Amino acid sequence: MRVRKALVREPGNTFSRCISTHPMKHTVDVVRARAQHATYVKTIEDLGLDMIILGRDDANADSCFVEDTAVVHGGNALICRSAKESRRGETGAVQAALSEHLKVRKATGPATVEGGDVLHLPDRLVCGITKRTNDDGVRQLSDWLGVRVDTVRNPSIMHFKSYVSHIDDGTVLVTKAFADEPALGGLDKLIVPLGEEYAANVLSVNGTAVMPKGFPRTKDVLERAGVKVIALEMTEFPKCDGAMTCLSILF
Repeated sequence: MRVRKALVREPGNTFSRCISTHPMKHTVDVVRARAQHATYVKTIEDLGLDMIILGRDDANADSCFVEDTAVVHGGNALICRSAKESRRGETGAVQAALSEHLKVRKATGPATVEGGDVLHLPDRLVCGITKRTNDDGVRQLSDWLGVRVDTVRNPSIMHFKSYVSHIDDGTVLVTKAFADEPALGGLDKLIVPLGEEYAANVLSVNGTAVMPKGFPRTKDVLERAGVKVIALEMTEFPKCDGAMTCLSILF
């Protein structure tokens, strides 16, 4: 699944008002978040991707988390319908940008679907049915993208990809709690060490895993498996319940 492009959007002035249950949300530093985001963008660009950079969206606090706004497979993109009404205004600029490269369709109610629930594998997708994505969302995803979508049902979690990431060639990085999910059967699994579960979400860019700093045992698991790793300082994004894949759409 070689990717060539990445769509990103810098945190806006209202980023500190993000939807979050994190106990340190009140300490979000927008200036620091922008600096960390800029390093993230430069890292992806240096890995050879063409960047599509959208302008800030100060009307939508979570707008930098572009992954939730669209799911891309092949030449098609499904523009998502967030379970949070306050996030539904984020999709306009994303849809316009993706329409220049892909065939686009919008998810319609009663479907809810967010990209943070969708794990991209070489031959299929695995989608969480969670607080943010429902069965109607999965059906519309499969119908429009024309791909098999297996599901993991766990209505207690926000996003499935907080617990699993595709690395390369059928290998996933996964927390122990989700390692035995039937939908992940047949995959090689690298298990995230206990206490480092946040690091289960890494961004795989053509064989390189971009992960947050501060999780040395997970970094060691990846490197022992022969994965090239780049670790970035990303302290502000967990405070808004965000992680590495949340900040880009790769295709």
